[in-house]
Amino acid sequence: MPLLITPFAQLDLIRQPQQQDEPLQAFDAADEYLLNHVAEQGVTLQSRVLVLNDSFGALAVSLARHAAVVSSTDSYLAAYGLEKNLIRNGMAYDAVPMIPASEALVGPFDWVLIRVPKTLALLEEQLIRLQGQLAPGAHVVAAAMVKHLPRSAGELLEQYVGPVTASLAMKKARLLFATPQPREIQPSPYPTTYALDDPAINLINHANVFCREGLDIGTRAFLPYLPKNLGEARVADLGCGNGVLAIASALDNPQAHYTMVDESFMAVQSAAQNWKTALGEREVVVRADDGLASQAPDSLDVVLCNPPFHQQQVVGDFLAWRMFQQARSALVVGGALYVVGNRHLGYHSKLARLFRGVEQVAATPKFVILKARK
Repeated sequence: MPLLITPFAQLDLIRQPQQQDEPLQAFDAADEYLLNHVAEQGVTLQSRVLVLNDSFGALAVSLARHAAVVSSTDSYLAAYGLEKNLIRNGMAYDAVPMIPASEALVGPFDWVLIRVPKTLALLEEQLIRLQGQLAPGAHVVAAAMVKHLPRSAGELLEQYVGPVTASLAMKKARLLFATPQPREIQPSPYPTTYALDDPAINLINHANVFCREGLDIGTRAFLPYLPKNLGEARVADLGCGNGVLAIASALDNPQAHYTMVDESFMAVQSAAQNWKTALGEREVVVRADDGLASQAPDSLDVVLCNPPFHQQQVVGDFLAWRMFQQARSALVVGGALYVVGNRHLGYHSKLARLFRGVEQVAATPKFVILKARK
């Protein structure tokens, strides 16, 4: 893979999770453009730099030896990628402090470098949390590939930071420069809440939760077909989002033991709050993780999964396939993975390559619910 070469460093970077013959690199032209701009303007070892949404550490690792850098992301995989890439390039894994997006930022910051995220609600929440955290004369610069840069990103920067100007496009990347101006502190519209009728629960959703304003149609199709009569089964909600699958299942299975896992820190935060609201002090394990990568083999009886079909801006079934493999490893012999997916994704044939039996539990015009037994 090519090196990231900027005035700050030459870096060998890898994506997370790693694939054999990785088709994508861990940085892009927007990272290069942003780092070249910072080099032109100048930073010192005393400059406090906040990096937001750094995919796998391209920005933070480049700057780590040149400024006091803090990184914040909502992605466990991005945070893990930062650690791996620091080590890969001769630094300590904790050379750049990492703040999950679910936690508060503590300034003041001289520079804020933003990779515009796919979910603009996350960008809005991050900009709201920046209020009062900027040093005098701070530089706030956002970067994106042009095809992934909506007009509303500039409007959010204008609303919460100050007037915005845009750079010329370079290698199909663009920078947005926001000049901080005094603003009244604006409250956050997040988290949002919606109610379900069956089960009758209210669900809180922090800014980066998938389908934050209402139940996604895949989960809606899945809920009526969650397994019953689980007894004391050990159940994982893999890619839990706001936790609705685990919570609905737990309400029907009072003796079962639950684990909720997601790679989004805000999803895990939402799921933990929702579990407590619906189920009080009932025991549960909730964690941000690379799926079930850290789950002990043969330690689960049931896995529930509504898998994603994209990682940031990259669409594909790589993450779903990886989740299916993790589920197979974590399940006991005879255990079952329950999956909902779009019909066209062909999960049945993929699962049949990993599991000894795959059956269709139910179907709608758009979705299938499958049970794969180890």
